[in-house]
Amino acid sequence: AYKSLALTLAACAASEVLIALSPLWFLPVAWAIAGTAFTGFFVLGHDCGHRSFHTSKNVEDVVGNVLMSPLIYPYEAWRIKHAQHHAKTNMLVEDTAWHPVVVEEMEEMSPFVRAATKTILGTPIKFLASILHWIKWHFDLSLYKKSEKKKVAISIACNAAFAAVAWPLLVAKTGWFGLVKFWLMPWLGFHFWLSAFTLVHHTSPHIPFKAKEDWDPVQAQLGGTVHCKYPKWVEILCFDINVHVPHHLSPRIPHYRLRTAYKAICEKFGEYVNEAEFSWKLFWMLVKEPHVYNKEKNYVSFKEQELS
Repeated sequence: AYKSLALTLAACAASEVLIALSPLWFLPVAWAIAGTAFTGFFVLGHDCGHRSFHTSKNVEDVVGNVLMSPLIYPYEAWRIKHAQHHAKTNMLVEDTAWHPVVVEEMEEMSPFVRAATKTILGTPIKFLASILHWIKWHFDLSLYKKSEKKKVAISIACNAAFAAVAWPLLVAKTGWFGLVKFWLMPWLGFHFWLSAFTLVHHTSPHIPFKAKEDWDPVQAQLGGTVHCKYPKWVEILCFDINVHVPHHLSPRIPHYRLRTAYKAICEKFGEYVNEAEFSWKLFWMLVKEPHVYNKEKNYVSFKEQELS
């Protein structure tokens, strides 16, 4: 775990140097690399939240808060809501990661909200939709139990402390464009990957979301999770978060044991495993098709729903 932490720190530092040295035309490449490196912070914080980083929960909570604060992501808020995702994976409405739009939800939306929903979930903007999830779930203390609020508030305070120190310092030293250049664009890159991983890991035309009364935990965790292959450099910087099937069967497996566990799962339960490869074809399928919940087809697009 500490080697992974060192790798993430080195990768983030190197990517910031690359941004500083890059001419304008090369900045998009440097931002893509930095955004992927920044995602390493989240993945290691993710291990802390699942108690697979260290033997001490206190150490994990400190490390998790420190790692997620540069992303302005409240660690404790995420940890609590993410536990619900694991408990109710692919359960319609109840899964806090994402779920397809329900017809009843659409009917209750105002015309503006309905149009915004279609724009966000029916275009490539969908691959930044984790920003809306971040806003909705992680800063509202009313969403948490009384026993949880103190830790959530501490995580939010850690985020605020980072922003209060790092952002003015960046502006003072590099100007307002420096804040965009060195923090905002890598942060958006991180949200691209967070959105991509969330969608790809549990979404395919043949993988159903099910209502509570029809939901089966084994089917959801094993048959409802996708192992996706990404470019090797992405898998290295994101610590095999794509090897997702064993993580859902046993969330306390540390990232450096996931491939070994996946191999064993494939040997025994290979017929139930879903595999994919990240590509433009997969990207556009996720943009154009799985929009609205349909009990018979699993999903229909917004266009199909309008025609029905």
